[in-house]
Formats: sequence, C-alpha cells, structure tokens
Amino acid sequence: MNRVEAPGRVDGRTARAERTRAAIVEAHLALIAEGDLRPTGERIAERAGISLRTLWTNFKDMETLFEASGAEVLRQQDAAYRPISQALPLAKRVDAYCRQRARLLQLIAPSARAAQMREPVSDQLHRNRLKHIDRVRDEVEHLFAAELAHAGRGREQLLNALVAASMWPAWSMLRYGLGLGVDQARAVMSRTVGALLAEVATD
Repeated sequence: MNRVEAPGRVDGRTARAERTRAAIVEAHLALIAEGDLRPTGERIAERAGISLRTLWTNFKDMETLFEASGAEVLRQQDAAYRPISQALPLAKRVDAYCRQRARLLQLIAPSARAAQMREPVSDQLHRNRLKHIDRVRDEVEHLFAAELAHAGRGREQLLNALVAASMWPAWSMLRYGLGLGVDQARAVMSRTVGALLAEVATD
C-alpha cells in the first residue's frame, strides 16, 4: 500500500529545506563578502551550521550553488534599484543613472570579484554575468531611448558602449586598477556616459 504523507508534514519538510538552502546561500555570500573569494564546501557548511553531506544534498555541485547565489545577488540588486524618470533632462538622467550604477556595483563587488576568478571554468557564472548584462542593457535602452533613437545606424554601437561603460569590468578597472574612490570612479563613469550621449543629445 502506498504511503500518503499529510500535507502539513510535506509543507513543513519543504519549508525546512528552503531554510537550509537559504542558509547555505547566505553563508556562501557572507564568506565571499569577508574576503574568502573561493570558499570551499567545508567552509560554507561550517558557516551555515550544517554538515557537508547536507550541503551536497541540497546542492549537487558548486555550479548549482553558484546559480542560487547568483539569483540572490540579483534579488538584492532588485531590492536596491530605484526607477529613474525618462522625463528628466539628459544631464540629470546621466547623473542619476551613474549614481545608481555605482551603488549597485559596490553592492555586488565581492561576488563580482569572486566570480571573475572562477568564471573561465564555470558555465553557470558566465550565465550569471549575462543576466547582469541583459538587465543593464534593458535599463539603458529604456532610460536613454530618445538618444538611442537619434543615433540612427550607430544605435547598436552606442548601446554597446554605454553598457560596457556601466558594467563590473569597467568599474573594477576604475576602483582597483586605477585605485579611485567610489566618488571619483562614479565621476569618470558619468563623464564617459555623458560624452557617449552628447553627440545624439535631444534635450
């Protein structure tokens, strides 16, 4: 005879599993934020207060953990994101956009640095990065739609340039390559984005 479990028992088990997975992701990101950019399964399990066996029961490998942690980073970005009005003059849109990008890039800095180390051998980390690119691309297309429309055949090139100037590799160069502070790096980003849009400005 097949055994049928009570709904409450199943729901409770599911809730516990979700809490365990959330604790693992939290531990993974916390270790990265503290400077351990390549935390081992043992370190993550210890930080989450679980056994290594429980870790690998919930995540079959590091790739699946990278997927869950990447989703949490995107969720944190979504929570911190504030829409910018298309009705603002170009200069104010550029300023607001770059201030927000700087804030969000600082938010993801630890995980972005960790991902940069492992992405060459991780398909999932590459997919995570593409999600960030798509989001920034969508924002740029929406916020600077009028200017992009005036770019004519150069629209795609302008769009790509704006996205590249707004992403982690450019921010990493400003912050860690050139050693600029957050405000200095943001000012450089604003100058770059503003200059790219200046030739097709419609304000």
